[in-house]
Amino acid sequence: VVDIHSDLEKDLPLFEKLEPGVTPRMREYLKRSGEQYEMAKHYFMYRNFGISTDLFSWKLIKKGIELNPVQTMQSYLNKWFKDDRLKKILEYTLVFLGSDPAKTPALYNIMNFIDFDMGVHYPRGGIYEIVKALISINQKHGTQFHTEAPVQKILVEGKKVKGVRLANGKEMLADKVVSNADLWFTETKLLEPRQQTYPQSYWNKVVLSPSAFIMYLGMNRKVEQLHHHNLRFGADWKQNFKELFDQPRLPEDPSYYVCKPTQTDPDLSPPGTDNLFVLVPIPPGLTISENDMVEYRQKVLDMMKKDLDLPDLENSIVFERSYWSDDFKRDYNAYKGTALGIAHTLKQTIARPANKSKKVKGLYYVGAGTSPGIGMPICLISAELVYKQINGIKDPHPLKSL
Repeated sequence: VVDIHSDLEKDLPLFEKLEPGVTPRMREYLKRSGEQYEMAKHYFMYRNFGISTDLFSWKLIKKGIELNPVQTMQSYLNKWFKDDRLKKILEYTLVFLGSDPAKTPALYNIMNFIDFDMGVHYPRGGIYEIVKALISINQKHGTQFHTEAPVQKILVEGKKVKGVRLANGKEMLADKVVSNADLWFTETKLLEPRQQTYPQSYWNKVVLSPSAFIMYLGMNRKVEQLHHHNLRFGADWKQNFKELFDQPRLPEDPSYYVCKPTQTDPDLSPPGTDNLFVLVPIPPGLTISENDMVEYRQKVLDMMKKDLDLPDLENSIVFERSYWSDDFKRDYNAYKGTALGIAHTLKQTIARPANKSKKVKGLYYVGAGTSPGIGMPICLISAELVYKQINGIKDPHPLKSL
């Protein structure tokens, strides 16, 4: 058991215990990661690659090579560090990008710079506070929201978007449509085959990020043993990733994440209690029986009791809700129940789906299935990319105002 802080100076004594003499290498590694982060932000992340001259700009090609897009994260870290425990700490963030370190470009080591230099942040009141803030900002600018109004079809006239038809039959006309639904669902369920930029044949070849088995637990007491963020790594690291990506099945010895948000935000539960969020990455597309769910839930609870020193865990649970792959399908129309979207493999990083349709003028895409990729901050950037396209903004840098 080790404690990790989003402060390198606090973490270096631990890293020295794991791998004596590692301090100068760790500093240099994170320095280079920071340089790559600034490069990615300045030249790539906020740029719309819709113009052919962008792709063949020698300056961009040079900067792209400096980001190290061909070498894998695993092989890159092997050049810097020897201790397997230390490498696991630096690799595990990739699970939340939906990727296997052995298949993910080394450019994503920028995630470690973000964690150790920029810190890990939490919106008081929970993640939904971000959604509420976005709604508030939009309403100030005159946006109208229609909730409980699922879209049944995107309307197209000729090769131009015309609007949407709701499940109740009502048609809402528009000269531009932006879909933040799962890209597979948007393309294959809301459009006719001839209108699809990414038909089912494309999705049959896509590498998806993991799904997840999630438990929401309300406790009748404080759980002092846990921090806000808690990670448990499976003993066989390679086998765990193999079960997630290459030989899909419920992992035998899973890595898992436990969040105790009440550590930071005690108002999220009654006084003297905590709530826990438990996430176990599992492969997408599995058929999981009710019996399998019951057994796997018990397996994870038993592991938590042992790994996290929580012998009376089950006796302390007063509320429980489980969430599986089929729930992601039902609630988010997620392809095969993926929790995150299209994995950041080398090929899918370079050739990620664009933010607008090639077949239907005026149809745009945002979210984890398109560019730049997975994660809430990145999804918000995808919205900025679409905003730029709609408004003809060529600036490849973050916008200071809209």
